[in-house]
Amino acid sequence: MFEISWAITWGGTWAVLLVLLDIATIARAVTREHRSAASRLAWVVVIMSLPLVGVIAYFFLGDTSSDRRSDKKLKDLRRELPKRPKGDMQPPELPLLYRQSFARAASVNGFQPVAGNRAKVTTDSNESIDWLIADIDAARAHVHLLFYIWLTDRNGTRVAEALMRAAARGVTCRVIVDGLGSRGLLADPLWRKMKEAGIETVVAFAFRFAPLAAFFRRLDIRNHRKIIVIDHDTTYVGSQNCSDAAFLVKKKFAPWVDIMMRISGPVAWQSQRLFVSDWMVNGGTDISDILQRETPVPDDGFPAVVAGTGPNISVQGVPDMAQMLLASAQEEVVITTPYYVPSEALQQQICATAVRGVRVRLNVPANNDSHFVGFASRSFYRALLKAGVEIHEFQPGLLHAKILTVDGQAALVGSPNLDRRSFDLNYENSMMLADPTTVGAIVEKQELFLNASLPVSRKKVESWSITRRVLINTVGMMAPLL
Repeated sequence: MFEISWAITWGGTWAVLLVLLDIATIARAVTREHRSAASRLAWVVVIMSLPLVGVIAYFFLGDTSSDRRSDKKLKDLRRELPKRPKGDMQPPELPLLYRQSFARAASVNGFQPVAGNRAKVTTDSNESIDWLIADIDAARAHVHLLFYIWLTDRNGTRVAEALMRAAARGVTCRVIVDGLGSRGLLADPLWRKMKEAGIETVVAFAFRFAPLAAFFRRLDIRNHRKIIVIDHDTTYVGSQNCSDAAFLVKKKFAPWVDIMMRISGPVAWQSQRLFVSDWMVNGGTDISDILQRETPVPDDGFPAVVAGTGPNISVQGVPDMAQMLLASAQEEVVITTPYYVPSEALQQQICATAVRGVRVRLNVPANNDSHFVGFASRSFYRALLKAGVEIHEFQPGLLHAKILTVDGQAALVGSPNLDRRSFDLNYENSMMLADPTTVGAIVEKQELFLNASLPVSRKKVESWSITRRVLINTVGMMAPLL
């Protein structure tokens, strides 16, 4: 009898403790900042329906912060580092239709749009690397590179060798890589050789003991940015990692098709500012003096502004910028993204843009390297097609470019995908620009992608089997958790 009573007592105690743990976790999920109502509701359902498992899942996947020390350091740097270069830089005269879009982009980091920029769009991944290496070989003062993924393949090794040559002739070379995305490089002798050659290095979100680190910070918050700044005035923006298009770590989806733009002009200072912040937050030395430099503005060139978003930096920045550009569209919008899992507001804005008569074309990969995201993306197809959005699935590889163009006049280009991970979790960098010539060149690239894609018809979507629709929509329901 005593044994039975003891078991009942302990069983009841554990049950009460489990309920209290669930309640405490639900309270945290509900009160956590930077979360949509749909996300909060989804986590409440998961925690209540999966006792203990839901709690563990929340602390591993639900919180949107890395660690308190890094968050505080970033907050301090955002306040202390300058938001504009020295000198009197008058804001450019922006086209009326895009002023609010630029204002939202500028608000992310406190930058202001700046004129006097010029850009060229690379043909393919190999040309992007060729241009980068040529710039590194010509560098006189410094080379700053940040990549989420840096592989030790042909192109990754070529860039490393160019950096080592630059360091040997006295150029200051600094490199940031993500601890997860570039883990192959970090374990390769090439990384050691780079450091021995005098290249200064920093690893963003490094961790040695993942199971232990997971109890103190969320492991899948990553630095997904691609930042290149050379000798102050040259920068690149786009989707390409430091690798071959063959992308050997996921070669069955190859080639990975990207876009990169080489930009010269005063907007490069804003990319530099993001690099300096990331460098110092992740343990690099204080290099803030490099920002104390006057930046002349040429008489010609287009206006642009950089936006560096993150889980604690203007969480809704990317969807807001996209939505405001969509609202300004008069004739045509072309969206290129590898991962489409939008917020409810962005999905509605895309549909509303098509409903009011603007031609909207969405280009996504036919075969996604994340099957889960691929299913989630397709859960949005029916509503998009019903609104009149044209959906095209890219066939020869994984379309990895992230582009939004409006009327051939304005564009948003950078590292973020149109998915919840880029909105809420990753550190990303984008550039908004307005220029018919440059945006026209970007649209030409988008047209090439569309020509290599197949349209998705309403008839095809409506012919999906019940099993397929249940699977797709079930995964789609989990979109707020992604």
